[in-house]
Amino acid sequence: MNIQKKPAQLAVVIPSYNEEEVLPETVKQLTALMQEMEHEKLIDAGSAIWFVDDGSKDKTWELIEGYVANNPYIRGLKLARNRGHQNALLAGLENATGDVLISIDADLQDDIQVIKTMLMEYHKGIDVVYGVRTVRELDTPFKRMTAEGYYHLLKKMGVNIVFNHADFRLMSRRAIEALKAYEEVNLFLRGIIPTIGFPSSTVEYARAARFAGESKYPLKKMLALAADGITSFSAVPLRLIAALGFIIFLCSMGLSTWVFFVKLFTDHATPGWASSVLPMYVLGGIQLLSIGVLGEYVAKMYMETKKRPRYFIQEKI
Repeated sequence: MNIQKKPAQLAVVIPSYNEEEVLPETVKQLTALMQEMEHEKLIDAGSAIWFVDDGSKDKTWELIEGYVANNPYIRGLKLARNRGHQNALLAGLENATGDVLISIDADLQDDIQVIKTMLMEYHKGIDVVYGVRTVRELDTPFKRMTAEGYYHLLKKMGVNIVFNHADFRLMSRRAIEALKAYEEVNLFLRGIIPTIGFPSSTVEYARAARFAGESKYPLKKMLALAADGITSFSAVPLRLIAALGFIIFLCSMGLSTWVFFVKLFTDHATPGWASSVLPMYVLGGIQLLSIGVLGEYVAKMYMETKKRPRYFIQEKI
């Protein structure tokens, strides 16, 4: 494996939605890190930090404009409206310039010092480096249990996903170009990127508490992202419908046998009960469940076939 000795042109991509409280500290810490890495010859002088404003309602974009004017490392992209974290992240990855791109959230929960380790992996010839959380001590027991359970569930369903990895990762330029070939609208990048197949590795870190502001991923958005992860990469729910239908068919046969036994050999049968209650209970539940799961997949296909743009860039500075 060839060792790359030339300093890389780095782009740090940061999706930002209503992050005015944490942005000053994020810029301060990342600017210091960029200067340090440039001094150590890990990156070259053309490296930059790209903030992607995802239709913020506060002063996030005003702050970014100010930093661009006064900080040589800062660049900015403003989306025409809020498109969600995954689309904002993709916009940054597709429009930022550099040999290597690192995506990270603005809240400073991910350890920015790990960026150095990621770059060292890149210089060894690795195209994708995943940041993996080692502990979840700051999460509530409920969140920790559901998050780790979700990763295990995806694995069981055949989804190629890195355990305890979110969107803190390094990607080489050729990995980014490969990512651009994926045209799906329902984005789940932590599931898409492992399918690219270029050399990859992981680096571990302890996740800190959010420096300031509120989480932009409440339970509702987390559930939506979880549903995207399952329905975008696995047909197992559809197969479970078939399996569930077969199981209920077997149960129906057993129940039918019992109903006929009661009807023919006892005096306890209620007239009309078997013909009305049996089909209602057996078929009603399975139909509603099946329609719900099928509807989720049909909705995904509906969104994909329209091929609407995933984002529009209003301003680039």
